[in-house]
Amino acid sequence: MDIQLVTDGLRFPEGPIAMNDGSVILTEIEAGELTRVFPDGRKETVAKTGGGPNGAALGPDGAIYVANNGSSFQFHKVDGLNLPGPTPPEHTGGYIQRVDIKTGACKTIYTHAGERRLNGPNDLVFDKSGGFWFTDHGTSSATTATYGGLFYAKADGSSITCVRDRMTSPNGVGLSPDEKTVYMADTMTGRLWAFGIEAPGKIAEGNILFPGRVVATLPNYQLLDSLAVEAGGKVCVATIVNGGITAFDPAGEETFSALGKFEHYPLPDVLTTNICFGGADMQDAWVTCSGTGTLYKMRWPRPGLRLNFAA
Repeated sequence: MDIQLVTDGLRFPEGPIAMNDGSVILTEIEAGELTRVFPDGRKETVAKTGGGPNGAALGPDGAIYVANNGSSFQFHKVDGLNLPGPTPPEHTGGYIQRVDIKTGACKTIYTHAGERRLNGPNDLVFDKSGGFWFTDHGTSSATTATYGGLFYAKADGSSITCVRDRMTSPNGVGLSPDEKTVYMADTMTGRLWAFGIEAPGKIAEGNILFPGRVVATLPNYQLLDSLAVEAGGKVCVATIVNGGITAFDPAGEETFSALGKFEHYPLPDVLTTNICFGGADMQDAWVTCSGTGTLYKMRWPRPGLRLNFAA
C-alpha cells in the first residue's frame, strides 16, 4: 500500500478530521493545540486548547468538539520516539470542549457526569441526532489506574450520561453505518467491544461479567487506540506496538468469546494512534503516527463511512 508522508514535527498528533478543502485538522496532545495541516504539509494553529486535546470531531453547529484529557500524560523520549507516560500528580481531570474554528475560541462544556469527574476524555463521535458518544480512558500512576467508561452527551451542554462504567482503558469510539451499534476499542486489553444501541445515548443492558459483545481480541501484545468505520461496516483501529491499522470485521460474530476476523496494514511507527477518511470517494485515509510526530496519507482499499457532520 502506497503511504505518503504529509508532514512531521507534530507533538503527539491525534484526532484527525478530514476537511472539505483537502486539509486535515488534528490535535497535538503534548502541545495543547488544534492544528490544520494543508496538503503541501504546511501547518497553522487553529486553537490553543490547553490540557491534552485527544479525540476531535465536527459537530452539528460547525464547531469542533474535543475530548481533552487535561494533560493526563507525561511525555518522554525513548530511542527517538515520543512516548506518553503516567498521569502527573498535578492532574485535576479532563473535559469536553467546543472550539470555534474561525476564531479559535474554546469553551468547556463538560467536566463531570453527575458527581463523577471526567478523568481522561479520549475520543468522540457524533450520531445523526447531534449527540455524541465519547470515551474516558481513565488515568494511571506507577502503581494504580482508574477505570474508564463510555459516555453520551448533547452538544449544547444540557445532558451527559455514563452508559458503561468500569472498563479498563476505553479509547477509540465509532458508530456502525446504521447507527445500531457503538464500537469501543480498549487499549490495554487489545479488545474491540460492540454495544447495541436502543435509542440515542441508551445501550442494551449488560452486567459486570458481560458488559457488551466482543468483536475480537488481538493476539499477543498489541494495544488499541482510536478508530474509524468503513462504509461497509469494518472497524479500522489504530494499533500500537504492532504499529499500523487493524481492520476488524464485526459481521457474524454473536458470542462473547468470539475471536473475530481482522486484517493488518502496517505503518512506520509503533505508536500509530488514529485514522480518518475523506476525499471524493472516501478512500483517502489520513493516519496519525504519534511516536514520530507524523501524519501520513494513504489510499484505503475500501471507502470509509461519511460522518454525519462535515465542513
